[in-house]
Amino acid sequence: MSSHLHAHAPLDPHQRTRRERLGAWSRLEPAGGVLLGVATLVALTLANSPGAELYASLRDFRIGPAALHLDLTMGQWAADGLLAVFFFVVGVELKREFLAGDLSDPRRALVPVAAAVGGVVVPVLVYLAVVTAAGGGKGALNGWAVPAATDIAFAVAVLAAVSSHLPPALRAFLLTLAVVDDLIAITIIAVGFTAHIDLLFLLLGAVSIALFAVALRRLPAWWLLVPIAVVAWGFVHASGVHATIAGVLLGLTVPVFNAPTSRMGSLAEKEAAAAHGPTARFEHLLKPWSSCVAVPLFAFFAAGVTIGGFSGLVDSATTPVALGIMAGLVLGKTLGITTATFLVTRLPGIRLDPTLRWPDLFGVSLLAGVGFTVSLLVGELAFGAGSALEETVKVGVLVGSLTSAVAALCVLAARNRHYRNRPHFHEHPLG
Repeated sequence: MSSHLHAHAPLDPHQRTRRERLGAWSRLEPAGGVLLGVATLVALTLANSPGAELYASLRDFRIGPAALHLDLTMGQWAADGLLAVFFFVVGVELKREFLAGDLSDPRRALVPVAAAVGGVVVPVLVYLAVVTAAGGGKGALNGWAVPAATDIAFAVAVLAAVSSHLPPALRAFLLTLAVVDDLIAITIIAVGFTAHIDLLFLLLGAVSIALFAVALRRLPAWWLLVPIAVVAWGFVHASGVHATIAGVLLGLTVPVFNAPTSRMGSLAEKEAAAAHGPTARFEHLLKPWSSCVAVPLFAFFAAGVTIGGFSGLVDSATTPVALGIMAGLVLGKTLGITTATFLVTRLPGIRLDPTLRWPDLFGVSLLAGVGFTVSLLVGELAFGAGSALEETVKVGVLVGSLTSAVAALCVLAARNRHYRNRPHFHEHPLG
């Protein structure tokens, strides 16, 4: 990576200070969650106000060349285009974690990986069971993957709000779990929601991604990388594969290290080298745009559901699809993560960090039930944008995520007070 990606015009001292402060705030992990929450509240307010028609017309306004398969609504541009930036950052984070993070050590990674798998499988089973028991019908089963995702921006924002005295290992566990959760969600989107594939466009997309990888190593200038990335995104979108997959694949091409790793024997050496490598620089550059621009704008266009007052909310929330989503997020995530963690720590030689306790893990498992961004995206893919069931999905995701967040906040705040009042108190560590 060269300095081309960081070039900007000189600023006067006062302007530089304002920009630096804004940049520093946007890179704080709670910032994205705060803006995501604000965007969601604004969307819900507009969708249930006299301005609802204006909001819907803005969301459904079409722009883009039809000849290039890009005649999309503003909502689709947010879901297919802006979220590609979010998934690019996810791809970068995944590669860094697999080569120089917790996921590079199988023994360290096994517990959060197992927890993530349990936190995906059990919510799916809970959703299918609830929808079937409530008589949702065959079509309602298409939403099986909606409660499988965890929204890392919201989850980290909630944890940061109450984590002044919580063990640092709790945050690391949540982040690792969320990274694996993202990987599973990406796989579900790529495999489960791709009906028709145009092989020619898919091949052109693959070639463009390969060119992006070569350019990264030979001429890493923004004026070359950005056009190649946009072309790759366009080809993947035209192929029928969801365009966010292009973002992930492009992110995975970014090198982790500046030099070969043959002289790096320990994980600590690799982590130190990765901290100054291309993935770290891309993450530093793009994460504010991802968490503070792309994801909130997606939420603004995706979360605006017309509730119709309290009775309308009750009616929507008691449909089979919404009940399945809420049960999957609140109960399925909690049960799946805690059960998987318990089972895997029964294996010989496998232990969780000794500073963590079961109540801490329970709070984080509740927090993982905040499945906002990717859950809304999967709901749109499962039932179709603008459909009646997609509106029901929004209610289920909003209510389920809010319930999980409030419950997690209560548990983690109590644990934070516990550690603050008894800083030297030690319980028996997790099995």
